[in-house]
Amino acid sequence: MINTIKTIMVAFAAISMVLLAAPIGGQYCLAQQQPETQQSSPPQDPIILLGLTPEQRAKIRTIREANRDERTAINQRVREANRALEEILNSSDPDEAVVEQRLSELALAQAAQMRMRVLTEVRIRRVLTPEQQERLRNLREQAKRLRQSDILNRNGRQGDGGRVLTNRGNTLAPLSPRGSVAPSKQPR
Repeated sequence: MINTIKTIMVAFAAISMVLLAAPIGGQYCLAQQQPETQQSSPPQDPIILLGLTPEQRAKIRTIREANRDERTAINQRVREANRALEEILNSSDPDEAVVEQRLSELALAQAAQMRMRVLTEVRIRRVLTPEQQERLRNLREQAKRLRQSDILNRNGRQGDGGRVLTNRGNTLAPLSPRGSVAPSKQPR
C-alpha cells in the first residue's frame, strides 16, 4: 500500500513539477510537429508523454496553486514534527511518553501531507482524458519497474541460486573501513 502511494506520489510530483516549470508550449508544439519516425527515443517530458493540451496545463496549474499555502504549512509541520522527534531521541534519557507523543504528532502531520497529495491528484485526474489516465498508469508502472531494478542493483547482488543478498548497512554493528558491516560474532 505504501509503495503504491509512493509510486503515485513520484509520478504525480514529476508531472506537477513539470507543469509548474518554465514555458512548455514550444516543446509541446515541437513534439506534436515531429513525425514519430524521426524521434529516436521516446520523450521523457510527462506533458509530452501525456499529450496535455494548453487548457489542461492551465487547469492543473490552477489546482496546484490553489493549495500552495496549505501545502507549504503542512510540509513545515512535518519538518517540525521530525525535528521534535529527533530532539527527544537525541536526549540523554528520552521519556517514552514524550516519544509516543512526538510520534503521534509526526504521524498526524504525515497523514495531512498524504491527504493533500492524494486529493490534489484526484482533482488533477479529473482534468485528464481516459486515454491520458491510462498513459499515466503505464508511465507509473514503468517508473516502478525502473526503481525496483535500481534498488536491486544498488542494494543487492545475485548470489547463491538467484538469492538476493541485501545491503545490511542499517545494523548497529560498527562499519569496517570499506564501508560494509563488520561481521558480528555470535555465541555458539
